Amino acid sequence: MVWEGPEGNNKIRNSRGQMKMPRGNQLREAEEQRQMMLSQILSAEARERIARIALVKPEKAKGVEDVILRAAQMGQIAEKVSEERLISLLEQINNQTTKQTKVTIQRRRSVLDDDD
Repeated sequence: MVWEGPEGNNKIRNSRGQMKMPRGNQLREAEEQRQMMLSQILSAEARERIARIALVKPEKAKGVEDVILRAAQMGQIAEKVSEERLISLLEQINNQTTKQTKVTIQRRRSVLDDDD
């Protein structure tokens, strides 16, 4: 059964009779809350930088946002994160996640090549 709340939010009554929001609305509200928290933690320049990173590497931007939100929840961030602090955080993350590439060259031996 669907019920429309006073704000126009659709809610669904589950089998136990509890009101529940559809999954899409829950995800949207969680993302809105996340963005609101980030806007309180990050300076305007830092938010712009993360937005530019998200255009190229969305998973990296999300990871950086997660680190910042966790630090804020643990009380490690006392003031807004400036762009300079964000850059240093990005450099730390890059140093930790740098993958080492190993190249191995395998030569094919021809039947005509003789080891003798």
